[in-house]
Amino acid sequence: MSEFRPSSPIRPTHPIVLAAGGYLATRLIGLLVLAVAAAATGEDGLHRLKGRWDSVWYVRIAEHGYGYETTLPNGDVHSDLAFFPLLPALERGLSTVLPVDAATAGLLVSWTAGLLAAWGVYRCGAHAFGTRAGVVLAVLWGVYPTAFVQSMAYTETLFTALAAWSLYAVLRGRWILAGVLCTAAGLSRPTAAALIAALGVTAFLMLVRNRRLPLRTVAGVLIAPLGWVGYIVYVGVRQGSPTAYFEVQAAWGNSIDGGVALARFIIGLPWPAALGLCAALALLGGLVALCIRQRQPLPLLVYTIGVVFVSLVGAAYFGSRPRLMMPAFGLLLPPAVALARARARTVVPVLAGLAPASAVYGAFTLLGSGPP
Repeated sequence: MSEFRPSSPIRPTHPIVLAAGGYLATRLIGLLVLAVAAAATGEDGLHRLKGRWDSVWYVRIAEHGYGYETTLPNGDVHSDLAFFPLLPALERGLSTVLPVDAATAGLLVSWTAGLLAAWGVYRCGAHAFGTRAGVVLAVLWGVYPTAFVQSMAYTETLFTALAAWSLYAVLRGRWILAGVLCTAAGLSRPTAAALIAALGVTAFLMLVRNRRLPLRTVAGVLIAPLGWVGYIVYVGVRQGSPTAYFEVQAAWGNSIDGGVALARFIIGLPWPAALGLCAALALLGGLVALCIRQRQPLPLLVYTIGVVFVSLVGAAYFGSRPRLMMPAFGLLLPPAVALARARARTVVPVLAGLAPASAVYGAFTLLGSGPP
């Protein structure tokens, strides 16, 4: 299948249509299963998507700005400054121009960003390993085990869309665009540190190899961290301490401890669960090794490893880590390439089976303890 050209009509079998349509199908299946499960249990599925957990914090920021804190029974103080500003800013803007509240606006942002992310993920995969791999990669991202978060008013889809298109811009040599998109990503999630590193490492190795850098590359690298650094500086100025942002995160239990909390969590588990978790981590390590052996494009590889690293070295609640790693779509490239080499009669049933499995897990989690 050929790449998209502006003069070419977009056919139903065009790879972009297949990638976006396949991704959209996975999310619709997820929403359908959630609706059925919610009706069967008497729960409000829509409220679980836009009105609980982190979504509530984003809506409060959208409606009232920063400044809210809550003190837990153990004395810990949770501040809304832990949440980056791009999503609540978009929620506020949409709820101003459309007849919807901020919570509903958050869903509109997340769902739209999900499609843009799938498109960007497809582009990165197609650039590296061909259009079939790109299509499969986009659909696999839609059936990631915690993909139900992609249907919530959370920042995962927004960040992944910005990261994927920033990486694609680097792969196409459009460094200034990559830097601008990275700046926006840095206003959405702290994980943008991995994207900033990807641009920086790629540019540094270009400098080592060529002994010079084009001005546009230098500009892109300098622009890239402005959003992430800018928000950290904003929190520091607001709180009167240069380390205020990291103190806010530490109060939420999100400090960087080099993996100590993860090790303690594993040690504290019953041995069958600890063994299973170690096997899962070994599988994760194996996927990273496959990404390296696959010779993925350098910016994508550095970004993927960076997201995984950031997700593992923090002291955050263990159940959050699979969700935090979801933007690392490069982890799915090895299975995507393998499936792309198979015949359609193999690929379609595999993806068709993964979609309802992911949807059932998502409904079970959303109607239970909540998103990990």
